[in-house]
Amino acid sequence: MDDEQTRVADLSENDLLGRIFPLLPTGPQTLLGPGDDAAVLAAPDGRMVVSLDVLVENRHFRREWSTAADIGWRAAMQNLADIAAMGARPTALVVGLVLPPDLPVGWVTGLARGMAAACAPHDVAVVGGDLSSGDEVVVAVTVHGDLQGRKPVLRSGAVAGDVVALAGVQGRSAAGMELLRSGHPRAHLDLVDAYRRPRPALAAGPAAADAGATAMLDVSDGLLRDAERLALASDVVIDLLDPTESFRADLTVLDGAARLLGTDPLEWVLGGGEDHGLLATFPADAVLPAPFRPVGHVRSAAGSERLGLVLVDGSVPSVTMRGWDHFRA
Repeated sequence: MDDEQTRVADLSENDLLGRIFPLLPTGPQTLLGPGDDAAVLAAPDGRMVVSLDVLVENRHFRREWSTAADIGWRAAMQNLADIAAMGARPTALVVGLVLPPDLPVGWVTGLARGMAAACAPHDVAVVGGDLSSGDEVVVAVTVHGDLQGRKPVLRSGAVAGDVVALAGVQGRSAAGMELLRSGHPRAHLDLVDAYRRPRPALAAGPAAADAGATAMLDVSDGLLRDAERLALASDVVIDLLDPTESFRADLTVLDGAARLLGTDPLEWVLGGGEDHGLLATFPADAVLPAPFRPVGHVRSAAGSERLGLVLVDGSVPSVTMRGWDHFRA
């Protein structure tokens, strides 16, 4: 039987791993890949940057909306963006999978191919993981990164007077998800593709660190929510520029889908996540590295108690634009 007819329950764990391992990319820092109790990675910097994300079926993705390769791509890219947001270069993934017994093996190998497609161009290896049986698909990805001698860029370093800048796009993934949710999967395919396969500017993270970024994070849960996290960590206020100007190009791209769905595209720009752009702060005299563009400035938190941690053009933003919360969405 081919992989589309064969179910996960038809194979032993070793047989299933035997289908997966040949599809996984290797990287220059992989000394020992999958097959033993643990992988071995080189750490020439002497430090390792580590992060983890979990994707749960019907909470973070739907199989009817995306192919297995799409889901593998997304699972990889959102983790690679976390490493880039520290000013580091991603080097390797370790992947844990929970798989329903009746899942086609072809779906699992498709997931591996999607991860490989996301990782290989960046010399990122997939070096192992774990398999388990369960009622729904869960993809848990641990990512490792190399600072290459840089200081990590934290969320807590922004100071009043800094420029706030963004590398990447805003609102496209949120718009694509709404098109799928509303039953328009073939409308504005560029936006649907942005949801299925986000393309963060990974090289911008190390470039920002080299340019003197004072703080940085991956915009995964919405611009306002993630800007608030940065502001809270740094004890400052983030004042975003008028988004009709600073995000004019994004709003233009989103306009057709917004009219189709009867939505204000600013909701997607300010509240939508999963484009995985990098939001960073830089000293006022810094030269912003490409592709960062200015989107705001940092203000002192003194006297801001009645306003909040994030403003939009000097005003308190609408509550409806606050972004994703895992325990309230």
